[in-house]
Amino acid sequence: MSHADLSLVDAYWRAANYLSAGQIYLMDNPLLTEPLAPEHIKPRLLGHWGTTPGLNFVYAHLNRVIKERDLEVLFVTGPGHGGPALLANTWLEGTYSETYPDVPRDGEGMRRLFRQFSFPGGVPSHVAPEVPGSIHEGGELGYSLAHAFGAAFDNPDLIVACVVGDGEAETGPLATSWHANKFLNPVRDGAVLPILHLNGYKIANPSLLARIPRDELDALLRGYGYTPYYVEGDEPDVMHARMAEVLDQVVGEIARIKVRTDRPRWPMIVLRSPKGWTGPSEVDGVPVENTWRAHQVPLAGVRDNPDHLRQLEAWLRSYLPEELFDANGAPRPELSELVPHGTRRMGATPHANGGLLLRELKMPSVREHAVDVVKHGTTQSEPTRALGRMLRDIITLNAGAADFRVFGPDETASNRLGAVFEVTGKQWQAETLPVDEHLSHDGRVVEVLSEHLCQGMLEGYLLTGRHGLFNCYEAFIHIVDSMFNQHAKWLKTHQRLDWRRPIASLNYLLSSHVWRQDHNGFSHQDPGFIDHVMNKKAEVVRVYLPPDTNTLLQVADHCLRSRDYVNVIVAGKNDTPDWLSADEAALHCARGAGIWEWASNDEDEPDVVLACAGDAPTVEVLAATSLLRQHLPSLRVRVVNVVDLMRLQPDTEHPHGMPDREFDAVFTTDRPVIFAYHGYPWLIHRLTYRRTNHRNLHVRGYKEEGTTTTPFDMLVLNDMDRYRLVIDVVDRVPGLGPKAARLRQLMQDQRTRHHAWIREHGEDLPEVRDWTWQ
Repeated sequence: MSHADLSLVDAYWRAANYLSAGQIYLMDNPLLTEPLAPEHIKPRLLGHWGTTPGLNFVYAHLNRVIKERDLEVLFVTGPGHGGPALLANTWLEGTYSETYPDVPRDGEGMRRLFRQFSFPGGVPSHVAPEVPGSIHEGGELGYSLAHAFGAAFDNPDLIVACVVGDGEAETGPLATSWHANKFLNPVRDGAVLPILHLNGYKIANPSLLARIPRDELDALLRGYGYTPYYVEGDEPDVMHARMAEVLDQVVGEIARIKVRTDRPRWPMIVLRSPKGWTGPSEVDGVPVENTWRAHQVPLAGVRDNPDHLRQLEAWLRSYLPEELFDANGAPRPELSELVPHGTRRMGATPHANGGLLLRELKMPSVREHAVDVVKHGTTQSEPTRALGRMLRDIITLNAGAADFRVFGPDETASNRLGAVFEVTGKQWQAETLPVDEHLSHDGRVVEVLSEHLCQGMLEGYLLTGRHGLFNCYEAFIHIVDSMFNQHAKWLKTHQRLDWRRPIASLNYLLSSHVWRQDHNGFSHQDPGFIDHVMNKKAEVVRVYLPPDTNTLLQVADHCLRSRDYVNVIVAGKNDTPDWLSADEAALHCARGAGIWEWASNDEDEPDVVLACAGDAPTVEVLAATSLLRQHLPSLRVRVVNVVDLMRLQPDTEHPHGMPDREFDAVFTTDRPVIFAYHGYPWLIHRLTYRRTNHRNLHVRGYKEEGTTTTPFDMLVLNDMDRYRLVIDVVDRVPGLGPKAARLRQLMQDQRTRHHAWIREHGEDLPEVRDWTWQ
């Protein structure tokens, strides 16, 4: 690298720093063609300066090596609150103006770039979906490396440069993500280049990794399986030379690794630079640069403080903008010499707009995997086991494209999806022993006992244009509640940007669910993820509760074909009655909710509606229906099953919602509705509170009663068993007469008998275990 080339890198870095600081402070006079005045300053100063110069430094140097070696690089910004950096760099390289022609690369465009930042009606301060080249906002810290590794899977020519902030490095998800290098196949997958940015401080405290001894840090990173290269200092000329040297070494090492078949020791960079580098060293006699005070806005109150205003102007002019931009405000031509061409620009890479690369997933016929149903409810099958066979065939059909993966925390086999191992293994680059099963250097299943890492890798995989499924125990998917939040918010914004193309949906399969965690006990019993998901915008989220095998296959087929959603599927793995044939399941899932005529005897008008959503509730509703037919044969019962939970909302609230007339036709306007629901009962009330018949709706569900017991006892403990449902009918339907009183007493006696039986025998009543729909 010649001295002249490094001068160009330095000029580019200064330009990016100038543009970054300008976004935080200026709403006018972007080129400083006149002395700064209070009216040029934004009324509210928002943004994060501290990490930004380091991000600009890395971006400029990556540009140099990309152009020299024609590399394909995706930039992941861990400290995404350094949004000014990515906005500045994409504007400098031209991709921002190509994406947003109303922000051209001239003085007026620079003014708009500055004014819109953290401004009402403008753009966020983070590396949000609005920023070209981004797949990672980084507003919530911890997920950058997981996203980077997910992006690298099955992208053999891609280098993912991932800047990890030293504050972010203190989070649990990031600490686990260092281990993702044990899954990366150097030949079939791309490379991840972690760049640990140690600028010393968080918002108000020193960062841990910046304050431990160098040998301790080195041992930690080498223990994770990396070879760290160090770029440390504060003198720009020295730092430029060292960064150029290290990047050349690292890129060369990655090229050598890419032809290996054993697990390599991947290179990484440790960049130690001052927080707020090149910004004000002191303000009002107090140190700012290289302290926590540089984290956000180093100079506050600029409009009202003439000294601060003069200091800001001196700071901005220190970058020599007149040397960097021409009289019209465009970057000088020599700066463009550092910019890679076309889609090699990091802001223009199609990997950051994954819908451009997305191919249709080849899907097997659902009918090939459907179970035969001769008579409703008389046979049983394991729903997720059948789904495993379908996933096996999806993997086979898409083997050439290599764009479908299954992620999960050590639960693929436990959740009965083991058929996938007939055609693939679990990707694994660490040591293997003879006792191990299904481990492979090139598997399509990724298992690691970190829900954070599974979620993050799948998000990175989807955002870069591929397909996948995340299977997990229902109770422990809560571990990624916040990650789901961030992805759902990303999708909501992404959908409003015409230039971002649709990506494959994030699909959750939640099995080993609350009603079949009787053996593991109370800690494993929690259906509340659904409630969490339902808080997000209707255009993003979907929740499905298939009652049997054939409906699960239909739902999974639909979800895997869908785009730009978060789909939550809750399905059991244990033997479940087969309620619907393949044809019936297809029609029922298309409706999302409907009357099961074969289970009803209401003719035109019921006396009561028994509704259900979920596999265990469906069994109990049909068992209760059977008891009612036996003991009150004249009672007209309508059975309604809900597979798409969003159907309960009004159509004004959700695209899948039922119009009021349809809802009233199904659930009636005045008859009692006894609803057995998989999760917490108040969610059903929340979804239906505007409906005509809401006051007659009585919901049974999980109410935080659980222990290590039997499946049926779990239902009894939570008052969702068949006997309790029959009692609810007797209590809610008027005019049933003496027979109803005796039936109520019989049902209560059955519940009492159950309690005695289970204490003595440790298993459910024989009539419960052996029950089938007649």
